[in-house]
Amino acid sequence: MSTAMQIFDRPLVRQRRDQRASGFAGYQFLKAEVADRIADRLLDINRPFPVALDLGCHTGALGRLLAARPDVETLVSADLSPRMAAQAPGLRAAADEELLPFAEESFNLAVSALSLHWVNDLPGALIQLNRTLKPDGLFLAAMLGGDTLTELRQAMMQAELAVEPGVAPRVSPFADIRDAGGLLQRAGFALPVADVERITVDYADAFSLMRDLQGMAETNAVLERHKAPLKRRTLFAAVEAYHDLFARRDGRIPATFDVVFLTGWAPHESQQKPLAPGSATMRLAQVLGTKEHTAGEKAPPRPWKRP
Repeated sequence: MSTAMQIFDRPLVRQRRDQRASGFAGYQFLKAEVADRIADRLLDINRPFPVALDLGCHTGALGRLLAARPDVETLVSADLSPRMAAQAPGLRAAADEELLPFAEESFNLAVSALSLHWVNDLPGALIQLNRTLKPDGLFLAAMLGGDTLTELRQAMMQAELAVEPGVAPRVSPFADIRDAGGLLQRAGFALPVADVERITVDYADAFSLMRDLQGMAETNAVLERHKAPLKRRTLFAAVEAYHDLFARRDGRIPATFDVVFLTGWAPHESQQKPLAPGSATMRLAQVLGTKEHTAGEKAPPRPWKRP
């Protein structure tokens, strides 16, 4: 039994994915875009991945890209939602990221696109993923984080402050990029890297964004959310606040999605190791082509040109 803090209602996440599975194709544009970006990153890695896992596969956008690779001989598609997984390619499994059913050292590659941000025990899930990889196997994932849906969050808060007696969580919390690399290290991955790419989507109005979030099964599933539906008055106040705060000149509104990419390798003796402190044979100033300054001495300001 996990002792991690329970933030998300995981049964509700599964239920919503099941409900949206049949019509997910009309709302998977963000999932498809992130799947393409993960596939592009894999092209930069010159090695085969005979056995691959697509965890949190939804209906298989990323899995289809993996299945098209000649080096992927066996693909396992797994999702919390059985109805989602049933539409994905390869061998299919209904599996919870917090309790993986796979044996240790099963995969050469484990990928995940826009699913891990719904996991309560993310450190535990990453540890399990590390164990399922063969030595020197690759983990590559993308999850929503940072300032994702910051505009909707601000609009909802302003509306509730004006209409409701208090403010309740209406948008799920997201992991910070500063914590992501530490989580990979904590899970035992070698050569951990975390970076973020921002995707901004324009909408005609906030109602269109909310419909997309429902279709993606990405609506609020925080345990401490208000169980009662959002009041009509509060909803319209939020839509108005969204427009007032963020509308562009053409009247359309932006929605921010910060996608945090996580990359790590299962440890192997052949991997590069960091040098011991003091073992460098060249000074950093030589590499950078700049003047070295002693401790406490300030370097002259560098000119900065606005891009």
